[in-house]
Amino acid sequence: MQYDIIKRPLITEKTTIQKDSFNQVSFEVDRGANRVEIKRAVEKLFNVRVASVQTMQMKGKRKRRGWIVGKRKDWKKAIVTLMPGERIDFFEGV
Repeated sequence: MQYDIIKRPLITEKTTIQKDSFNQVSFEVDRGANRVEIKRAVEKLFNVRVASVQTMQMKGKRKRRGWIVGKRKDWKKAIVTLMPGERIDFFEGV
């Protein structure tokens, strides 16, 4: 299922610049998903054509609250390059 693979889009200043300049969109994805599964999920969910997918394993940050030291979970990031002319708009009416 596509919703199990693509968890959420990553919307930051850097990803907004990547979207405008290089036609790339970033997502948090399932840690077990591979590039082919991510490509199929994005194409089916957003009805676009994907040129390439880059993935990376992100380590969770260490966080501290007083004496207690914890850690955020590890996660996987995918940077999806769309074909020329394709576009994904997350905030169309805003």
